Amino acid sequence: MFQSFFRNRQWWLWAWVGGALIVGVTWYKVQLTVELNSWYGSFYDYIQGILQKPGSSNAQEFFAQVLVFAKIAGIFVGVAVMLEFFVKHWVFRWRTALTEFYSANWHKVRHIEGASQRVQDDTYRFAKIMESLGVSLMRSVMTLVAFLPILWTLSAKVPDLPFVGAVSQSLVWTALMSAIFGTVLLASVGIKLPGLEFNNQRVEAAYRKELVLGEDNPERATPPTLADIWTQVRSNHFRLFFHYAYFDVARFFYLQYSGLIPLIAMSPGLLAGTITLGLMQQITNVFERVESSFQFLVNSWSTIVELISVYKRLKAFELAIRNAPDEVGSALTVE
Repeated sequence: MFQSFFRNRQWWLWAWVGGALIVGVTWYKVQLTVELNSWYGSFYDYIQGILQKPGSSNAQEFFAQVLVFAKIAGIFVGVAVMLEFFVKHWVFRWRTALTEFYSANWHKVRHIEGASQRVQDDTYRFAKIMESLGVSLMRSVMTLVAFLPILWTLSAKVPDLPFVGAVSQSLVWTALMSAIFGTVLLASVGIKLPGLEFNNQRVEAAYRKELVLGEDNPERATPPTLADIWTQVRSNHFRLFFHYAYFDVARFFYLQYSGLIPLIAMSPGLLAGTITLGLMQQITNVFERVESSFQFLVNSWSTIVELISVYKRLKAFELAIRNAPDEVGSALTVE
């Protein structure tokens, strides 16, 4: 899954230079969001000043503020579109390298149950998941690196937490503890999901294989056989639905109510009038970005579950390639 792309000379330029380009452009995107967050703070303070003293500003000053946002947002949109386009090409090259490796070793694994699905469907799913999950992880880490120092500085504006009292770097600790709580909660609640997803792919592969065999062989894919396999598919899906139901209850409750955490943390300053509208907006934006970065596992748990099941299937496939006698053909050279 990894050596065929990152250790193959044929794909070295795409794998490493392309990967470095993705990292660099993603970091630039994060810096643009930092600039936007700074703009929100100054803009809402500007609005608060107008509301407190009507007539203190004019249309020229107002639209000058809006123009600053438009410039930053325009650059962000252009960079984001180009990055997404390049990432899709980069991941497809990865899938191509993986497919070529499996195809070169097809003679070793063609007898394995669901071999065609693993070469075609599992590689596709692996590429799609890595595109969404890998980029999301990188973005979360970079967002954390960029915004954590800002939240660290803004914590000085919130020296006291309700029900707790004075806490040094209160906002940072609040975001971290909230994310840890959510991660542990969902990891505990969803502990059975990876195994169920893996079993689900097995029974779906068996059903698909029987249908494919039935296209050319009238003795395969008979109604009793299909009914028996479909019973297994249905039973496994129903188990998945049940376990995802209580998992989603925990996940949605946590994600909805976690939005109140920064407001509750700022409540002493808001009630005392020491936090302005602009500062509140800035703290809320930064807190949500830091907390969301800490919550990567929470937000991506369903995708991670799917990735684990795909990884287990492809890992078993690669073990069969490694252990099979080298009779005919040769695998791609990985250096």
